[in-house]
Amino acid sequence: DEIEQELGLQTYGVNWPIGMGDRFKGVFDRREQQIHLFERTAYGSREAKNTVVNLGDPQIEQLLEQDLYYQLKEELEIIDGVGPELDLELIHSGQMTPVFFGSAMTNFGVQLFLDAFLDYAMKPESRKSTVGEIPPTYPDFSGFVFKLQANMDPKHRDRVAFVRVCTGKFEKDMTVSHARTGKTVRLSRPQKLFAQDRESIDVAYAGDVIGLNNPGVFAIGDTIYNGKKLEYEGIPCFSPELFAYLKNPNPSKFKQFQKGVKELREEGAVQIMYSVDESKRDPILAAVGQLQFEVVQFRLRNEYGVETRLDMLPYSVARWVAGGWEALEKAGRLFNTVTVKDNWGRPVLLFKNQWNLQQVAEDHPELDLNSSAPVVSGSEPKSTKTSGNVRASLF
Repeated sequence: DEIEQELGLQTYGVNWPIGMGDRFKGVFDRREQQIHLFERTAYGSREAKNTVVNLGDPQIEQLLEQDLYYQLKEELEIIDGVGPELDLELIHSGQMTPVFFGSAMTNFGVQLFLDAFLDYAMKPESRKSTVGEIPPTYPDFSGFVFKLQANMDPKHRDRVAFVRVCTGKFEKDMTVSHARTGKTVRLSRPQKLFAQDRESIDVAYAGDVIGLNNPGVFAIGDTIYNGKKLEYEGIPCFSPELFAYLKNPNPSKFKQFQKGVKELREEGAVQIMYSVDESKRDPILAAVGQLQFEVVQFRLRNEYGVETRLDMLPYSVARWVAGGWEALEKAGRLFNTVTVKDNWGRPVLLFKNQWNLQQVAEDHPELDLNSSAPVVSGSEPKSTKTSGNVRASLF
């Protein structure tokens, strides 16, 4: 119900829990119409022997408490009667989401989820690029960096770039062109990653995801390719609703603090903004939810040895100014807002509430304000000086 109300998505329960909490006994697989019972083990579970039975099989009453069995049958009758049918087209278009019950911590229902995921997942599709739509059958290799992760192996402080193979064939140690920088890059030590497991690979094809060692070469949204130059569309950012100065109270940790902020920003763990007042050097964290702040502070403390403090700011709405600083200067003085700059040096207006935003929009109809940052294909942030003619006041 919460998913449907908050996200506007239809839901379809692919499997259904048998019991809850300490009475959780397993799941019912609606795809195969089978009951899977599990036995607990310390820090993990394995599927119990001979406990996969069909619904209605007489032996289930010997394996499962009577009240749980009757409750399961009643719940299945309800969801089969009033719930929606599974529709892969709706799932692939983002209008329906499959729901799975289980526990990753204790390995309840994980294999069922993985099997269903493989069946439901979309095949590789065409992607928009600077040279038009590129189908997955395009002969030359191309890949898209969609995620970066630092310190996946704490012993080696490594940094991994996750690359989706979009077209062609990837081969270990191949040399490719890096669209953003124009440089040639050798793709050595490719890996296939699943949770904490890693496995070296030699080849990969369209739709596969590979992990590459990233010595600061790659950024989210980067395109790598062979043959004719092309660059795929970047990844949009969500509009943040929470803002806070991130402060380092220990000057001796300055380098670690700067490194941590830089690498977490590159990962996309949080958006980073800065005051237009050059005397204020502390980064402004811009997040969608409070958890992002907690993750940043936790990782700075555990991975970089830096304790930090948050000073919350009283804003809840951010808007990027289309046309940049020039458009903002032409608008003149703005009231009920404050101007900051994002990591690419672009102007962002922060508002305390929607009412303040609406007031500025009415007073300055010539300003084109966007709720999300312009999509940038793998561009690194640039240091941009702010014009002294930009004025914004918040009363």
